[in-house]
Amino acid sequence: MKQLLENKTALVTGAARGIGKAIALRLAEEGCRIAFTDLVLNDQVEETRQAVEAKGGICRAYAGNAADFDETHKVVEQVVKDFGQIDILVNNAGITKDTLLLRMTEQQWDDVINVNLKSAFNFIHAVTPYMMRQRSGSIISMSSIVGIYGNAGQANYAASKAGIIALTETTAKEFGSRGIRANAIAPGFVITDMTAALPQATLDEFVRRIPMRRGATPEEIANVALFLASDLSSYVSGQTIQVTGAM
Repeated sequence: MKQLLENKTALVTGAARGIGKAIALRLAEEGCRIAFTDLVLNDQVEETRQAVEAKGGICRAYAGNAADFDETHKVVEQVVKDFGQIDILVNNAGITKDTLLLRMTEQQWDDVINVNLKSAFNFIHAVTPYMMRQRSGSIISMSSIVGIYGNAGQANYAASKAGIIALTETTAKEFGSRGIRANAIAPGFVITDMTAALPQATLDEFVRRIPMRRGATPEEIANVALFLASDLSSYVSGQTIQVTGAM
């Protein structure tokens, strides 16, 4: 049986762990070649690379600051040299620096906007010229449910994720005629190493607010990314898919 992403190459940002790692693994299971980035190449990055290759996929890791415009373009140029093409871009790199608005410093605001939102612009700007020449491509950007509804203590994060939605819709409109699709995923509460470190009372409150009475796994988010990366979603563009368990 033909795999969904056979002969395709995906570039996944911030994929050393968590949701990004799960996406890289899931795409590789469907025959995709994987290029992924993280801030530095370390043992965690190497573990992810080996895990992807264990799925049968060709994989290379690249160090780079996703918030740096020039550095991003250099990484993309190198990926194209190494793989010959980029068919799928997953903008996953992201951070949180949570605090109430009046306590938030300018640096906390700038850091989150730069890593979460500017990085997506950087990679879209770098990748789309190659996708236009191919006349095909799927761009998937990770937003969040708080980018739709907001959340106290996360003004910077919510603003960055709302910006991802607007950037996605605009990208879909500007590049649709060139065969390029752009969509966003807005997860709710996802069980990761980061959320696992929260106090149990906080975890219980999250679960109480979710009709399905549990958080999502990174693999469940990755399945949605696979759908958007593949031709199963060939007429889906400009959309934000909420993956929240009806929260």
